[in-house]
Amino acid sequence: MTGAESQHLEWKESWRDEYLKWICAFANSGGGTLVVGRGDSGRAVGVADPQRLLEDLPNKIRNLLGLVVPVQLRHEEGHALIEIHVEASPYPVSYRGKYYSRSGSTTQELSGAALDAFLLRMQGRHWDSVPVPRVGPAHLSDKALARFRTLAARSGRVETEWLEESDTVLLERLRLVEGDYLKRAAILLFHPDPEQFIGGAFVKIGAFGDSDADLRFQDEVHGPLILQVERTVEVLKAKYLKALISYQGLQRIESLQVPEAALREAVLNAVVHKDYSSSVPIQISVYPGRLLIFNPGQLPQGWTLEKLLGKHASLPFNPDIANAFFRAGQIESWGRGIERVREVCRAAGATEPQWKAEPTELWVEFELLQEQIGRVPPQVTPQVTPQVKLLMTLGERTLSRQKLQEELGLKDTQYFRQSYLLPALEAGLIEMTIPDKPTSRLQKYRLTEQGRAALGQQGDLP
Repeated sequence: MTGAESQHLEWKESWRDEYLKWICAFANSGGGTLVVGRGDSGRAVGVADPQRLLEDLPNKIRNLLGLVVPVQLRHEEGHALIEIHVEASPYPVSYRGKYYSRSGSTTQELSGAALDAFLLRMQGRHWDSVPVPRVGPAHLSDKALARFRTLAARSGRVETEWLEESDTVLLERLRLVEGDYLKRAAILLFHPDPEQFIGGAFVKIGAFGDSDADLRFQDEVHGPLILQVERTVEVLKAKYLKALISYQGLQRIESLQVPEAALREAVLNAVVHKDYSSSVPIQISVYPGRLLIFNPGQLPQGWTLEKLLGKHASLPFNPDIANAFFRAGQIESWGRGIERVREVCRAAGATEPQWKAEPTELWVEFELLQEQIGRVPPQVTPQVTPQVKLLMTLGERTLSRQKLQEELGLKDTQYFRQSYLLPALEAGLIEMTIPDKPTSRLQKYRLTEQGRAALGQQGDLP
């Protein structure tokens, strides 16, 4: 077997019993092959007594690891090589009471939070599904639950009857309850202070000069996850990112240094897919020309960065947390988060961000757009925002969501909801024609008096 060493391939010049750790790690990490008789350079050097190894190794592996694996003899350039092919194990495999796994081309002992997560995964469970004793629905934030109900009603991804149920029933419908206990996901999503139970469940933001040592100022965003994303984006907009001003004729157009929809999607991805067992907060570092989002976490087992950046299935690190955000209309369920970020950046004429994956860390880096101010017209010019564009398109008509989106020329429904429709609804500029049934297929939208007044102030726009 040729090719460079990887997560699923390891070379050893000679056999030592300690290499049973490598076989244990392969079994716990999707399988792999251990080749004995090949040096670190990849060149075949051979083994001294291949027949003895063919007889001894299957018994050692079975007795110490409980695995039955094929051990084969092969010749290359006149040298005898032993190949041990290990299949992925459906149950946890230990060696002398310890568990090992592969990370890249290295074998590592699992301990602490990493061991907990591994054992849960091998049982078909996830870290966010573990129940937490002595916490009930009465301990959760009314504001967070109300916000979820509002978002879910607008998304149309939750039955209207669910939203009219008690908090307890709603949490059960969202599969956030196990027996008499709330799951960790429920605590993170809706508890006013989830850090009482789970350390590091917050977002840390810092503004830096040209170096990491030059910290200018910082903020922290705490509280329920369902509120953290919006709060984080608002803090970034208010204190860390400049508004870029440009003009088209008499129209003043204001935009962020990072397209807002792309920034929101990146923050959502970090919050939803973070490894909360790490007790390390999400960290957003803003430099003069770039913005970095650091997320403690890892790729799904067997994935590479290339697979993450390409077309892939949705495999959320925290399925219960992801389900709640999906029901709230904040994310999709098709593994398109990264592609959405790219699409938004391309549409805005911004450079696509760069992603980096380490064994326990994920990074995304945005290049900050530099301010370009056109010639200021002699009179004050009105500001054109997505909400104003929506008002101008709607006018005195009553239109469905689909028709509004079509006339605005927007293909991405989630982007339209988050950047156009929901802000206008929350600001009281438009209203639903059937407010008691927000998810009705007959739902349409029209201007309010406040919306008409706001539109009247844009009278000079072409």
